[in-house]
Amino acid sequence: MTCRAGFVYSEDFRTYRFRDDHPFNQLRVTLAYELLQSIGAITEKELISPRMATEEELLLVHEKPYVEAIKKASSGKLSEEEGFEFGVGTEDTPMFEGMHEASSLLVGGTLSAVDAVMQDKVDHALNLGGGLHHGFQRKASGFCIYNDGAVAIQYIREHYQAKVLYIDTDAHHGDGVQWAFYDDPNVCTLSVHETGRYLFPGTGNVNERGIKEGYGYSFNIPVDAFTEDESFMHVYETAFREVIEYFKPDVIVTQNGADAHVLDPLTHLCCTSQLYEFIPQIAHKLAHEYCGGKWIALGGGGYDIWRVVPRAWAQIWNVMAHNEPAEGPLPKEWLAKWQQEAPVQLPSSWHDASGLYKEIPRKLEITEKNEKVLEKAMQFIQLKHNLPK
Repeated sequence: MTCRAGFVYSEDFRTYRFRDDHPFNQLRVTLAYELLQSIGAITEKELISPRMATEEELLLVHEKPYVEAIKKASSGKLSEEEGFEFGVGTEDTPMFEGMHEASSLLVGGTLSAVDAVMQDKVDHALNLGGGLHHGFQRKASGFCIYNDGAVAIQYIREHYQAKVLYIDTDAHHGDGVQWAFYDDPNVCTLSVHETGRYLFPGTGNVNERGIKEGYGYSFNIPVDAFTEDESFMHVYETAFREVIEYFKPDVIVTQNGADAHVLDPLTHLCCTSQLYEFIPQIAHKLAHEYCGGKWIALGGGGYDIWRVVPRAWAQIWNVMAHNEPAEGPLPKEWLAKWQQEAPVQLPSSWHDASGLYKEIPRKLEITEKNEKVLEKAMQFIQLKHNLPK
């Protein structure tokens, strides 16, 4: 299978930067891009230049007073008190100069990916600068100002009248996207994430299923802390297959946070590079089975920007454009360049070495617990299939 794929990229993605010591660092996008360049996996003709989202496009999801507040913050004119009302100026989401423009570029990058796929210029498109799934209609949250995924989905609905399946495998619940379409039967959301019992944003329970006409189109699978590859992969693939068969979308949008990895400093899961080779392979396969290949993939969380995110995100592209993840040693050229800047020892291989973490004593209990959560989450589909026609 040879697929046409587009990679959205600009050095300007790195202007989305709260402060030097903030965990959200878009240098990880550059690291992934240069890793792909180093192995000859990406060509100039596959690159898509992002555009700036217009205010009208931002207003597809966000409220005007919020956009106006971000514009004021962008030029240093929003007071701390005003900022608090809109979720900016906080420890998680500080104000910074040019934040409106930087955020609009990330949204525009995702819209560029959408148009490339929906206008049949490519089969798949990847915007690693996007995936800011915590942004709300009138409030920033969890490092996210404008919610590019939600804007893109509403843009697809209005411009292409397509049914959208949104799959989120970030360790944090995809709350902003879920709530934006909680009453919409033409958008189905599936989030597989660490339970909110211990982790921000604290939502994403199994019983969050949608409201009104959207009831039955929101699915959540909160996995237990210390979940490992095998359980996460089983839950993800099973749920993805059941939900896509139930919903039958026209296009898939995936959010690919890389923070379920055991080395991530902000979460409590125990997954490895194996998970990040598996996730895009399932998305790729099901996009071709159900949507004629239409798949838009975004970045997201991921806070070990040196040892985890570049490999995890590069593998999305390797699957999109070359049908399989890369294997073997990482390129010496890339390692030599970035080891000088990295505060940790960079991995030498695409695959994590064995013995990355100590054995989890509760593995069986955690696996069984996740299986029960999966069954409960999928109950609605099974009940609906068994209803008399």
